[in-house]
Amino acid sequence: MPSETLPAGAPGGEPSRPIRSWVRSSPGTHVWLLVIAITSTVIALSSDGLEHYLLQRNSSNLHQLSHHPIRALLGSAFWIENPANFLLYAVLFEVFHAPVERWLGTPRWLVTVATAHIAATLISQKVVLEAIQDHDVPRSMAHVVDIGVSYGIAASAGILTYRIPWPWRWLYLAGAVTFFAVPLFTSHTYTDLGHAISLAIGLACRPLTWGAPHGKSVASEPPPRAH
Repeated sequence: MPSETLPAGAPGGEPSRPIRSWVRSSPGTHVWLLVIAITSTVIALSSDGLEHYLLQRNSSNLHQLSHHPIRALLGSAFWIENPANFLLYAVLFEVFHAPVERWLGTPRWLVTVATAHIAATLISQKVVLEAIQDHDVPRSMAHVVDIGVSYGIAASAGILTYRIPWPWRWLYLAGAVTFFAVPLFTSHTYTDLGHAISLAIGLACRPLTWGAPHGKSVASEPPPRAH
């Protein structure tokens, strides 16, 4: 008689294959990470000229947004400027995106990160445009490379606040706000502004957590073990 197993997407499903169960329980996170792995490999193997072309073409800077807005917003979410940072992003995806997707489900997780990515990009680039018009920054700022997935990570970090149990939630929130606020008030870069906006959007998405299943908190969920 065959033994019963839990659905692959359920926490604790496929106990004999924990890594497979973890990946299948957060498919959007791992498909996204796979695409970034592919684009990072392409960048690593490209000549300097081709690398510059690909990063510029998929950038969400003012020039690309004004000529190819959809491609700029979508493409910029699947590239990182330095392939050497891929492992760091992989860890951040597992720490923030995967738990949120497992908790909220793929549609609500995707709404959160997509909203943050689009809004943070458009608002920060609007600030760049106004700075150019006021002659506070050179016009070349319209062509700077602006790609990466950090806005989505900041949004997941924000909404993950509501998954942390009391009283650790306040400590986590204070750490997240400090992490993104300090660079904003010290470095004053447009990317720092985008990160702060994304964190705020993640926190503002609390209604998406209503009705989410209540089970083990993130703090008590053990990491998957290698089989």
